[in-house]
Amino acid sequence: PAMAPDPVAAETPVQGPTPRYFTWDEVAQRSGCEERWLVIDRKVYDISEFTRRHPGGSRVISHYAGQDATDPFVAFHSNKGLVKKYMNSLLIGELSPEQPSFEPTKNKELTDEFRELRATVERMGLMKANHVFFLLYLLHILLLDGAAWLTLWIFGTSFLPFLLCAVLLTAAQIQAGWLQHDLGHLSVFSTSKWNHLVHRFVIGHLKGVPASWWNHLHFQHHAKPNCFGKDPDINMHPFFFALGKILSVELGKQKKKYMPYNHQHKYFFLIGPPALVPFFLQWYVFYFAIQRKKWVDLAWMITFYIRLLLTYVPLLGLKAFLGLFFIVRFLESNWFVWVTQMNHIPMHIDHDRNMDWVSTQLQATCNVHKSAFNDWFSGHLNFQIEHHLFPMMPRHNYYKVAPLVQSLCAKHGIEYQSKPLLSAFADIIHSLKESGQLWLDAYLHQ
Repeated sequence: PAMAPDPVAAETPVQGPTPRYFTWDEVAQRSGCEERWLVIDRKVYDISEFTRRHPGGSRVISHYAGQDATDPFVAFHSNKGLVKKYMNSLLIGELSPEQPSFEPTKNKELTDEFRELRATVERMGLMKANHVFFLLYLLHILLLDGAAWLTLWIFGTSFLPFLLCAVLLTAAQIQAGWLQHDLGHLSVFSTSKWNHLVHRFVIGHLKGVPASWWNHLHFQHHAKPNCFGKDPDINMHPFFFALGKILSVELGKQKKKYMPYNHQHKYFFLIGPPALVPFFLQWYVFYFAIQRKKWVDLAWMITFYIRLLLTYVPLLGLKAFLGLFFIVRFLESNWFVWVTQMNHIPMHIDHDRNMDWVSTQLQATCNVHKSAFNDWFSGHLNFQIEHHLFPMMPRHNYYKVAPLVQSLCAKHGIEYQSKPLLSAFADIIHSLKESGQLWLDAYLHQ
C-alpha cells in the first residue's frame, strides 16, 4: 500500500543542484581542440562535442571557444529562444558573481550602447524584409538571364550578339550571387526553412554552386573578419599574398618568402580577379560537395548545367558554348573579387585579439558611397559596415541604420570609413603595395 507523504518533507522546498561558477581565465583556457567552452549572457557552455553537430559548421562556433559569444550569437540566430532550449544540454555553469560581464579586451561602454542600438533597430522594424523588393530583384535576375539567351536566338551568334550575351549572362550570375548572399544570411524570409529552400534554388540552380559551401565559409568570415587563421577569405596569406601591416612584418622577420610579396600589387592583376572563379572555385565547389557528401546541393548544381546545355548548345554548339561559359566566369570573377575585396583588404588584418563585436567588425570593414549604381553593382555590399554589424538585416535597410552607426562610431572615436567606388578599388592595390614593402623591409633588416 502507498504510504502517506511525510508532512515535514512536503513543506521542505526541493533544492536544485548548486550552480557551478567559473572565471574568465578558466573559460579562456578551454579554447583548444580537446575542450572548448564559450560564454553567452554570462552562461558557460561546453561545446566540445557539439561543434561537430552545429548547424552553422564546426569552425564558426569554434572560433569563439574560450571567449564571450553573446553578440555573435544574437547576430547569427533568428529564433534565439528556440536555439537556447537546445543549448540547455550544453550548459555547465555561469560566471562567478564577482566576474565582470565583459572580458578585459572588450569595450564595455561601446558594447552596451551597441546592444541598445540593436534594440532600437528591431523596434524600428529594420530587421524585417520588404518581400516586394526581393521579388523584383529575383525577377530582374531572371530577366537578365532570359535576355542573354534571347540575344543569341534573335540576333544570331556573330561576335556582337555573342559578346552582349556574355555581358548579360555575367550580370545575371553576379546579381544571383548577391541575392543568394541575402538568403544565406536569412534576411529575406521570416523563417529559416524558406530562406534555406530558396537559397538552394538561387545558388544551386541559378549559379551552380553548393549552398553548404557558402555557409561553411561565409559565416566564419563574419564571425572573425580579417582574423588570420579564422577568416577563410584571407587564407591567401601567406602563400600568395602578404596581407596587412602586422602579418607582413611577421613574415619578413621570420624570413618567409612563398612569393615575391614586394611585387604582389602587380601580380594581383593576374592571379586575383581574373583567376579565382574560372580556375579555382568553378572546380573546387564540385570537390566540396562530393567530398562532404552534400548530394542535395550537388543535385541542384547539376540542374544549372543541364539548363545551360539544353538552352545554349543548340544555338552555339558545344565548343562555342564552353567558350561563352569561360568568358562569363572570367568576367564574373573580376567583378566579384573587386567588390568583395574593396571593403576588407585595405583594412586591419591581424591575429584574433578577442575584441568586442563592434570593434572587430569596424576595424575589418569600410563602406563605399551610396548611389543607385553602387548599390546595384555591389549588391548593397557597399554598406559593408552595417552588413557586418547586422548580418541578418535586409539590405534595403542598410542606408536607414547607417546614420545611427555613424553616431555611435563618432561618440567612441571609431573611424567610420566611406569612400568612392574607384578609390576603394585603388586602395586594394595600394594596401598590397604597402604590405609588400613592409615585408621586404622586415625581411632585409631583421
